Amino acid sequence: MSASDSRSIICVSIARGRHRHVIAEHHYLAEQGVKLVEIRLDYINGPVNVKRLLNERPCPVIMTCRRERDGGRFRGTEQERQLILRTAIAEGVDYIDLEEDIAASIPRYGQTKRIISYHNFHETPENLQALYDRMATLDPDIIKIATVANHPQDNLRMFQLVAQSRIPTVGLCMGDIGIPSRILAGKFGAPFSYAAFHSERTLAPGQLSFEEMRDVYRYESIRPDTEVYGVIADPVGHSLSPLIHNAAFQRLGLNKVYIPIRVPREDLFEFIDQAPQWGIKGLSVTIPHKEAILAKLTKADSIVRGIGAANTVIFEGNERLGYNTDCRAALEAIETALGASPKDPTPLKGKHALVLGAGGAGKAVAYGLLRAGATVTLTDGDEEKARLLAEKLDCPYVKWEDRHSVACDILANCTPVGMHPNVDETPFDPKYLRSHMLVFDAVYNPENTLLIKDARARNCKVVTGVEMFVRQACMQFKLFTGLDAPADLMREVLKRATSPAKW
Repeated sequence: MSASDSRSIICVSIARGRHRHVIAEHHYLAEQGVKLVEIRLDYINGPVNVKRLLNERPCPVIMTCRRERDGGRFRGTEQERQLILRTAIAEGVDYIDLEEDIAASIPRYGQTKRIISYHNFHETPENLQALYDRMATLDPDIIKIATVANHPQDNLRMFQLVAQSRIPTVGLCMGDIGIPSRILAGKFGAPFSYAAFHSERTLAPGQLSFEEMRDVYRYESIRPDTEVYGVIADPVGHSLSPLIHNAAFQRLGLNKVYIPIRVPREDLFEFIDQAPQWGIKGLSVTIPHKEAILAKLTKADSIVRGIGAANTVIFEGNERLGYNTDCRAALEAIETALGASPKDPTPLKGKHALVLGAGGAGKAVAYGLLRAGATVTLTDGDEEKARLLAEKLDCPYVKWEDRHSVACDILANCTPVGMHPNVDETPFDPKYLRSHMLVFDAVYNPENTLLIKDARARNCKVVTGVEMFVRQACMQFKLFTGLDAPADLMREVLKRATSPAKW
């Protein structure tokens, strides 16, 4: 039976020093619905009692005793290590993990299934097929290949290998660039993917926790026909977009998953060309790709053309359609705070705004404000950046050190100043805040930045980054699905994720 005939499951690795802790975690995980665990024998302090670990096991077990060179902790002799592996087989363990270089010397015995494994902590080898073919000669029930991803394309090569393998294959890319391979393993036919017991006890670079795999990505619901969406950035680990989009997909019962994809600048164009092969239907785009992505779009809306930045890409056949939901979201949030109504649909007309930051968010906010009839002054720590954007938008700019001299009705922070973990920083001296001002902060983690706190203390109207973030995400969700997003749920999930208790 091929791996794709059944739904892929999560295998949770248990790595504890004492037998009783291993047994306790195994029973806890089984109660949580885990169907397979890996017991890392190389983590156990002192002599290993395989029989004790297998007695009354609540779900099937893979036993692994990894050498240091393969990312493990076993420090005894190779003869001692292989004796432990042979003992596990003799005691009837469900699966035994054997590295490819020793697999031929440990024969099949009893009902134990053989996982033949290969690890490479430097790269994903060019010829994965040759590696697979070599491992296929070693009497495997399952082949496991774990390599480091140095480029997003390494994930795709691994997906393709897994999808065309005749022997069930678990192909994973390690490192943060390789995280998609862990989440999408089942989509391409892997019988299982690995997860850590807890996010603070990962056993391999880029490994996610069982809770993340189950609750955020709903791994065991992912099928070959599951549509893939994601956020591309570098770095991407801070993004909370997967939390809110996956919660929304789940609420509406959609067969879709949203994943974080780290894409270095130099890999962007090749990644976009290959994205449909991943099953990707839509992307959120953030730093540093919002401007560069334009070169790969076949069509772009008027806002994208006006700003020169896109934060959303939809793949439709051979088309790559670009949108910017940041601009509309910021504008709606600001207009709502100013009391927009049918009688006064354009409360920004005649207002003067100071926009801090000339990056992707600054471009979107400044462009939107200008289109709505406000006058805008730009500033940025990089004066040349501010000058070029001011030239493009035909508005004035000031040097960063002169920003407090600008009289304004609206102050819009579009810099990352004040973002977690630098929560004690502000881009604007509070003594220059006035009660008639509206203060907008694009930073959403934390929601109550020091700038927002200072603005509230001076009775300013405020618009937090959470409001803009949720609005732009809802617009993206509509582009992704054609459906209205569950905005209240997305807001609640985001606020919970950014609450001080999480730090």
